[in-house]
Amino acid sequence: TLGGRTQIDLWGGHRDGARTQPWTPDTLVNVYSTTKGMTAICANRLVEQGALDLDAPVAYYWPEFAAEGKAQIPVRWLLCHKAGIPALREDVPAHARFDWKYWTEALAAEAPWWEPGTQHGYHALTFGHLVGEVVRRVDGRSLGTYFREELARPLALDFHIGLAAEHDGRVAQILPAPAAPRGAPD
Repeated sequence: TLGGRTQIDLWGGHRDGARTQPWTPDTLVNVYSTTKGMTAICANRLVEQGALDLDAPVAYYWPEFAAEGKAQIPVRWLLCHKAGIPALREDVPAHARFDWKYWTEALAAEAPWWEPGTQHGYHALTFGHLVGEVVRRVDGRSLGTYFREELARPLALDFHIGLAAEHDGRVAQILPAPAAPRGAPD
């Protein structure tokens, strides 16, 4: 928008592979790692409010996290991917893939993959649980609830961390990328 007036509003296509459901202005899509930014905003908001200290050990807020030599890892290393916990060494059982308690307990028990603070390693699948659990321990609300109540609702954002069933009909189907033609470089 510019001056309170919409300047451009483009959308089109279908939200399903069969091309039977048209894309609508309120279709929701999975934004994957963009959620890390929203998660970091939640943590930084708690910093701004004086409730979270980025230099305090994670274990100050989440005592179980101190296991396996992680007692001195500061919160800021979670936010900048230097904590050394980019994944779990053990396979996550199918029934636990979306189980917050399983993930946070496993991450608290996990030994760092390298000496924390000495290297950067993208915490692609653990960032949300690591930072989100700190938010939950500090504020008492889940990351999704905190984000919805403190940011999304007041700012009228149609962005969700965890999606209520009432929105399921708006979600675009995730489709695999088409296979590359034979002989095409990877």
